[in-house]
Amino acid sequence: MTAQLDALQNFLLYCTLINYGLASLWFLIYYFAHDWVYKLHTSWFPLSVEKFDALNYLGIAIYKIGVLLFNLTPYLALCILN
Repeated sequence: MTAQLDALQNFLLYCTLINYGLASLWFLIYYFAHDWVYKLHTSWFPLSVEKFDALNYLGIAIYKIGVLLFNLTPYLALCILN
């Protein structure tokens, strides 16, 4: 049973790291290529710059909360168990 918990703990750790890496990549693309990404999205959807910025900020925040709830919290709970 301990081997399975260790495997699950490692899995959740790697999921957390990968997901925070993706969130960081999203932020870096948003920050450094803002105008290009905005032009790309406004060719598909009519968005103001303010709405685009708010949607990206909200998306990153929801993504990070999801990572906290579904990856980091179970990982920390397993660390407490071991």
